[in-house]
Amino acid sequence: MNITRHETGSRMSQIVTYGGFVFLAGQVAVNAPSASTREQTLNTLERIDTLLETAGSSRDRILSAIIWLSDISTFQEMNAVWDTWVPAGAAPVRATVEAKLAEPQYSVEIGIIAALAA
Repeated sequence: MNITRHETGSRMSQIVTYGGFVFLAGQVAVNAPSASTREQTLNTLERIDTLLETAGSSRDRILSAIIWLSDISTFQEMNAVWDTWVPAGAAPVRATVEAKLAEPQYSVEIGIIAALAA
């Protein structure tokens, strides 16, 4: 099986596909740094939609999501956006944790594993 990488730099790829799976790097709101957690979540999920489409997948094929919040008190704010974004009946397994993110202007980061389209 081939490993395919997209948006690859010297440190990391944004997308890796292998064996029917899509692995996305942790995504942050690059177009909305320092915005509210709600806005950062919206921006991050839009980016995830774009990356999944590039890879040949979509949000209804997400298998697993890991969400890192810089402040767990924003959990409900993030969930309000997440819950409207996830297609009905297609909720992935998910973990949400509080963590210090690499850049202080970001309040949310999301990592995704999805299945490729059949």
